[in-house]
Amino acid sequence: MPNASRILNPALRSKIMTAAEAAALIPPGANVGMSGFTGAGYPKEVPLALAQRIEAAHARGEPFRVGVWTGASTAPELDGALAKVNGFAMRLPYQSDPNCRKQINSGEMEYTDIHLSHVAQYAWFGFLGKLDVAVVEVAAALEDGRLLPANSIGNNKTWLDQADKIILEVNSWVNLGIDGMHDIYYGTRRPPDRRPVPINNPGDRIGDRYYNVDLSKVVAVIETDSPDRNTPFSPPDENSKRIAGHILEFLDHEVKRGRLPRSMLPLQSGVGNVANAVLSGLADGPFEDLTAYTEVLQDGMLDLIKAGKMRFASATAVSLSPEAAVEFNRNVAELKKNVILRPQEISNHPEVIRRLGIIAMNGLIEADIYGNVNSTHIGGTAIMNGIGGSGDFARNAFLSIFMTPSTAKKGAISCIVPMVTHVDHTEHDVHVIVTEQGLADLRGLSPKQRAKVVIENCAHPDYKPALIEYFNRALELSPGQHTPHLLHEAFRFLPDWKAAHAKSA
Repeated sequence: MPNASRILNPALRSKIMTAAEAAALIPPGANVGMSGFTGAGYPKEVPLALAQRIEAAHARGEPFRVGVWTGASTAPELDGALAKVNGFAMRLPYQSDPNCRKQINSGEMEYTDIHLSHVAQYAWFGFLGKLDVAVVEVAAALEDGRLLPANSIGNNKTWLDQADKIILEVNSWVNLGIDGMHDIYYGTRRPPDRRPVPINNPGDRIGDRYYNVDLSKVVAVIETDSPDRNTPFSPPDENSKRIAGHILEFLDHEVKRGRLPRSMLPLQSGVGNVANAVLSGLADGPFEDLTAYTEVLQDGMLDLIKAGKMRFASATAVSLSPEAAVEFNRNVAELKKNVILRPQEISNHPEVIRRLGIIAMNGLIEADIYGNVNSTHIGGTAIMNGIGGSGDFARNAFLSIFMTPSTAKKGAISCIVPMVTHVDHTEHDVHVIVTEQGLADLRGLSPKQRAKVVIENCAHPDYKPALIEYFNRALELSPGQHTPHLLHEAFRFLPDWKAAHAKSA
């Protein structure tokens, strides 16, 4: 049973109820801000109860859908449950649930893909409309009403500030030793009153340990005792190891050239198996005294901290395998010496990213020969997940690295193409592209020079001749020679993708 002593404030204790009773307080058409970031710190019971309520309403022929705003992706108990009952009118700013993806791409559900650093300020500016309800997981409620955050921060501070009504889930699974790991910044202002964010090192503390909340807005408190449902990481395959090897060799070269210190600059890594493999590779590399200023703490970073290779990591959430999540929760009191969790408007803040000189490493779906990157769409029209924080980091990083296997769908699709079908990161924001085939350093190169390096170093041998042939004919026939293209042929790889996708679906 959940531990009731975690709700120490008498006013909040008087509002304890069931998840079904709390879900009944969310009206049809409401905009709901929910906690959760990459499978950590999301509400566990209210979304399920809300999905049951929506399903019952639909069975009666009554319309019932809600807009849901989060920090990033969540879990099947939230995104999956609501998508299954057609409960989303709008979803933002990021998702990774297959049911959500299916509904978005079928046109049944509206989805707004937003840079993660922009979400909180869009809410404050009124760009997203009114926020009616916040549903936020916390680890405890103190006697004075302040709230101890759980395993992710995301946009929770903004949801608690902006919402008309607040529903709290107090999760007893979260180790109370987490107290002191959080840094909730309350200094953000709207233009024209903005001030610099005073972070000069990843470990700088600039805020509070707890959420401050207007207790009069809290309408329900639910007690839970459930672990986060994080996604397992696959063991690094050969391609991931080779990509990691290329990046480590490149970083070592940059140190030897005097462009990086031996301790690197603060690291940022996107979520995924390849990114985690790169972090794991750093454990065997020559670099010491590492730091991270990133969105999520992954298994690889946790391993670096345990090995004494990483001194400090700043993030907004944890994104761990189930085994690592249990370990993190068990050892969180010790780990808070090395880890800080901040609101995502700070973890992803462009000003801070540029000041600290981040080394950003993110995945992609496809890159073209000129260095443009598509990280969100399949075939130019179907969303995969979203841009997440990759744009926040890529545009402002000291080094912007994008990585991918050179092919997808068991070799049926080239991830290096003549022209990307959707542009998330322009050539201006991409410094390095890496596949298992090799690494292309694009800094200071013209478009034609970039094309030669990308094709030679990153394309799979099965597709390299076709890319060379396209580029050579573009050099001959393109009306413009700065970025030579044959626009009527640029997407000729796409039918191959469509056939492969249909075959594997």
